[in-house]
Amino acid sequence: MTVTRPRRTPVLDRRRLGVLLHPSSLPGGGLKGTMGAHARRFVDVLAAAGASVWQVLPLGPPGDGSPYNSRSAHAGDVTLIDLEDLVERGWVAPAEAKAGMTDAAAQAGALEAGYQRFREHADPADHAAFQEFRAQHAAWLQDYCAYECIKAQYGAAPWWQWPAALKDRDPQALAVYAQPVSCEAVAFTQFVFFRQWRALRDYAAARGLRFFGDMPIFVAHDSADVWAHRDLFVLDADGRPEIVTGVPPDYFSAQGQRWGNPHYRWARMAADGFAWWRERVRTQRELFDWLRIDHFRGFAASWAIPASAPTAASGEWMPVPGDALLGALQDALGDLPLVAEDLGVITDDVTALRDRYELPGMRVLQFGFDGNPGNPHLPHNYVTNSVAYTGTHDNDTTVGWYGALSASERAIVRDYLPDAEADPAWSAMRAVIASVAALAVVPWQDVLSLGNGARMNTPGMIAGNWGFRFRWEDVATAIPARLARLAFLYGRIAQSSR
Repeated sequence: MTVTRPRRTPVLDRRRLGVLLHPSSLPGGGLKGTMGAHARRFVDVLAAAGASVWQVLPLGPPGDGSPYNSRSAHAGDVTLIDLEDLVERGWVAPAEAKAGMTDAAAQAGALEAGYQRFREHADPADHAAFQEFRAQHAAWLQDYCAYECIKAQYGAAPWWQWPAALKDRDPQALAVYAQPVSCEAVAFTQFVFFRQWRALRDYAAARGLRFFGDMPIFVAHDSADVWAHRDLFVLDADGRPEIVTGVPPDYFSAQGQRWGNPHYRWARMAADGFAWWRERVRTQRELFDWLRIDHFRGFAASWAIPASAPTAASGEWMPVPGDALLGALQDALGDLPLVAEDLGVITDDVTALRDRYELPGMRVLQFGFDGNPGNPHLPHNYVTNSVAYTGTHDNDTTVGWYGALSASERAIVRDYLPDAEADPAWSAMRAVIASVAALAVVPWQDVLSLGNGARMNTPGMIAGNWGFRFRWEDVATAIPARLARLAFLYGRIAQSSR
């Protein structure tokens, strides 16, 4: 019997404008953007532009460059740490910070040296805060520290290739990694990451900006989570997946997408009330005001591909107890500030599950132009309880997308967006911002009218993704004012912000 759990407060509280940009795409002198001065400047620009939401991609440590294939479902990506902040605290030397901005190994060395100085010179309040952080995150932190230390010792080999005692988590073998300074330094970097993100979030909140995060439904095979909880995943005796995740052939790929993540053993997860999921969502709620569930349809059924299959085409749908999971999360954590990424092959059971918990879904303008006026991705078909986008991180920029269309396809777009030929990005953004969707989110690349070279990700492509960074010189002074005017015209600026 399905239990109906009434929601006490709606996920989307009013009409808002958001901007999508991952922190790694921020400007700066380092290898990627950080949580430092450029992030605060970006917050100021968003506030001036009338936005009240900053949406980012998953913040975990990317295992292969992709934020959707993280080495941990809880940890933060320490390459986003602002070393200048640690210089100001006296924990990192200026020369170490300078070297760490342009070399990944040097950055790791700077953080480890920073932990040594922290141990020796930090004030008691900082030490107390560190110990409090470790206690609050004890459910995952020690396993993650051991995982990272062992991985470093064995040349970054995946955990199923470690010596048997470590692969199988023999307590005596793991005890060696409980106290070493190098493992303690991993915990320190997580402490710094969470502290800096909290400071950035507070800075944004003071300017009326909320953070919107993203949580992949699956976790990477080579992750601390799978290593520490092998019984929760469909693995063979050697720790390798028996079936892997993906999606069937769709808009993005004729062969489907073979992601390769292991599937969950849902019955075992249900046996303890989905404790692993409760901890995972609790951590994400510490980081974000709202959380997008990537591949939400996987809570109704997930595409199971034989591990030996080279593509996703030979998979089949496997049922998932999503109602029991969401119910357990709501019972344990209260109102769930979740948004369902309900794109792709969506069946009635997926829609029913989303609506049972009153979760907003997604609409993507680029998907709307198939000539069918009933297409749900056309703005006149949007519903209030939804998040509307011109495109997502998986789409081309609007300028790139429009430029790649055939003449006949462009004609269809121009029928709906008369200004598309002259100004495709801003024409599309106006349509999305004017829609009834409670939250309209525009990629920063579209705000800057950037072309194909600024695309963040091309699904199915291994190389060339996740590297986009913008330049401050691309941000003309008129751009925030122009965006703010649209936000004002279509009621997305709070009364107090006028």
